Amino acid sequence: MAVGIVFDGVGVSRAQYEQVLKQVAPDQTAAPGMLSHVAGTTADGIVVVELWESQDALMAFFKEKLEAALQAAGITIQPKPFEVFNEIKG
Repeated sequence: MAVGIVFDGVGVSRAQYEQVLKQVAPDQTAAPGMLSHVAGTTADGIVVVELWESQDALMAFFKEKLEAALQAAGITIQPKPFEVFNEIKG
């Protein structure tokens, strides 16, 4: 079952986002199991939304790469997972 995450990075700068991105996806290639990744700026910081094939794929990525990259960038906010029950593709 697909899962998604929302990272509401209040106070996170674009430079911090790019630091994390360079560490976890230096060639802009999706991690195994990642279906999509979008990021943008808000009035308060950065927001990231991802879609994953499974909870297992998401957790493997978090433990193997993302957790350390967030710490290295000084980001303490954690992504919020959610169960996906509908997806509309263009």
